[in-house]
Amino acid sequence: MTRGFSRLTAVVAALLAVGLTACSAPAASPSASASSSTSADVKQLTVTPGKLTIATGKPGFSPWVENDAPESGKGFEAAVAYAVAKKMGFSNDQVVWTRTTFDEAIAPGPKAWDFNLQQYSITDERKKAVDFSSAYYTTAQAVLTYKGSPVENATSLAALKDAKIGVAIGTTSQGAATKLIAPTTAPSVFNSNDDAVQALKNKQVDALVLDLPTAIYTAAAVLDNGKIVGQLADTSGGDKFGLVLAKNSKLTAPVTAAVDALRTDGTLASLEKTWLSESINAPVLS
Repeated sequence: MTRGFSRLTAVVAALLAVGLTACSAPAASPSASASSSTSADVKQLTVTPGKLTIATGKPGFSPWVENDAPESGKGFEAAVAYAVAKKMGFSNDQVVWTRTTFDEAIAPGPKAWDFNLQQYSITDERKKAVDFSSAYYTTAQAVLTYKGSPVENATSLAALKDAKIGVAIGTTSQGAATKLIAPTTAPSVFNSNDDAVQALKNKQVDALVLDLPTAIYTAAAVLDNGKIVGQLADTSGGDKFGLVLAKNSKLTAPVTAAVDALRTDGTLASLEKTWLSESINAPVLS
């Protein structure tokens, strides 16, 4: 995710975790092939041999980290971190947690941790300074409205056809609204997400299409009566979140191999269902 509006998802309230059913599409990585090292070899590559030091933000918020306690393994990213550690041969008591700011983690230079996760979108610009694993999560698009709106109780795309939909210009949300909802009236286009949200507050539009993390934050912390109607099934073009490692880290390949294995064996999908789907009834709109 970018800083600014999208980054605000890191302060999302615990009550809003929205379902996502297809969020694990792979992303290109600089070292996507499986490591030939044994677990014992990998354990000698970490910043503290025999330990896996994992970083996240301070504080960590639901649904990514529950109760600001990543060591509990509760919350989507906390659970992913422990699953990656296990695939790499580390037991839970060999995992050490530390905290960083969002920006310092993706700045050039050596790192005092082995990998960092706090909803980092994989981008070419960031790859100049750090390595990424393959994606452990891909954002979907969500439909956001307010309680009492004409589409508050919509349960299908057909129910949104006649709605006044708002989107920010040039976003994947704009394409998703046009392609997947295909409203009878073209979506209203705003210069930014902030402008779109203000239009929703003013009831100039009935609903917005936003990327999921932004929708979660907006419903919880920006709107007094926000409600996420549901999420759109097609996640193509969504931001892909990857684990951040130091540039040219010897752990990039084994970490990526672990993420890929978790995707293949269904663990990522299961964790998404547990932490990003079952906390609230927000079905896929079809």
